[in-house]
Amino acid sequence: QMQLIESGGGLVQPGGSLRLSCTASGDTHLFRIYAMAWFRQTPGKERELLATISASGGVPFYTPSVKGRFSIAKHNANNTMYLQMNSLNPEDTAVYYCAASTRFQYTTRPAEFDRWGQGTQVTASS
Repeated sequence: QMQLIESGGGLVQPGGSLRLSCTASGDTHLFRIYAMAWFRQTPGKERELLATISASGGVPFYTPSVKGRFSIAKHNANNTMYLQMNSLNPEDTAVYYCAASTRFQYTTRPAEFDRWGQGTQVTASS
């Protein structure tokens, strides 16, 4: 199987930026044919879809709450996906997860993502 590991989370001041990475390991040859996504989750809430990207690294999709602030990228050459987060505010504080769709090369449906990383904490606070 292919495994996913997030990194890059941490503490940032409001208005600041962070860049999250999601690196695939194991059966990395599958990375290039999987649609990918970023989610986040806070205690007591379901995971929220933030952004998706096609297997080839195109057709980005963003939920309205992050559109214009966050950007997603997928680099198949090094089996890594990124989430650039700008203008962070305390409401962005959450555990951020990367996910892959093992059955679709393009989808924006949360339920179609079925392979998950372990998550990385992002805290926007002064």
